[in-house]
Amino acid sequence: MDERKAPTVAQAIEHWLQTKEGNVKSSTLMGYKVVVYGAIRGPLLIGSRQERADFTETGIPPKNARFIKLLGHIKLSDLTTAMIRVWHKTITEQCGSYTANRAKSHLKSILALAEEDFSIRAPSMPTGLARARHKVKKSILTTEHIAKLIAAAKNDLEQGIYYAFAFLAGTRPSEQLGLLWSEVDFDRNVIRIRRIQERDGSLTEMTKTEAGTREIPMSAVLREMLLAWRVRCPRLGRELHRVFPGPGRLQEWPKPRIGGGGPLLYQNFRKRYWAPVFAALGLPYVTPHSARHSFISMLQAQGIEIGLVAQIAGHANPTVTLGHYTQAVRDGSAAIAALDRAYSG
Repeated sequence: MDERKAPTVAQAIEHWLQTKEGNVKSSTLMGYKVVVYGAIRGPLLIGSRQERADFTETGIPPKNARFIKLLGHIKLSDLTTAMIRVWHKTITEQCGSYTANRAKSHLKSILALAEEDFSIRAPSMPTGLARARHKVKKSILTTEHIAKLIAAAKNDLEQGIYYAFAFLAGTRPSEQLGLLWSEVDFDRNVIRIRRIQERDGSLTEMTKTEAGTREIPMSAVLREMLLAWRVRCPRLGRELHRVFPGPGRLQEWPKPRIGGGGPLLYQNFRKRYWAPVFAALGLPYVTPHSARHSFISMLQAQGIEIGLVAQIAGHANPTVTLGHYTQAVRDGSAAIAALDRAYSG
């Protein structure tokens, strides 16, 4: 390409965002925009986090605002590794290392796409940059705890499937609450993840990312629980619709259930179905999303190859599975015992 016609970083950002539209849900795309506009394109408002967020969203600066130029005005043909290093240091100082490293990850993707589509060689990412502080791993239950919870769920015909499902399928809460019976295929023994439920209860015909659209095999336990729940599940009118609907109100048999079948909001799910079972069983409390961590970590601990785990979990890159979700579910003695078995063969 003629360097005089080379696009700027800001133009490359817009090109990258266009490829994301329709492939990620709207809230995820908005998160991308907040980072790439505020921390890559610039200008960067010198102020509090809330002031920067408000400026990024509205474009209206606070009174007496001061700004720092970032990378938006620089042509891709002029961008160098040294410039990126200075930029990263600026974002680290102003916004913190987490934001700086997240922005660097997006910038790497933006430059890679520009290299493919604009035939401009991207500069190398600088090395030795400041790392984010160690992120505390999510608390997850032990195998014994989960076994106790699943056993209780089998005997809890009205609520058990609600709190056991994520431990058996590894879904995100939004995927679980957005699941329809039409996507539970008992003939092929799979659950198709095709949509999510938003916080207001509406359905979005898209998963968090493109890789989130997937099929999850049903275990024998999950299949048995879903078949039993299908008989009792509240209908929408007279038709089965949502797998995890609002419950309505039960009456004495044989009177029909009053209401139910509509969306179950996430906050009600946590309050009515999730939290009570931990108190009732005397288990350490964990969040609904930690069930997904447990599912992924348990598969890893059982020796399932990382590529397959990533596919079931809906991760496009197995590195995400390794770096953000997998953590130890056994103590060090299990590792040493495995070593002994290997050496004694």
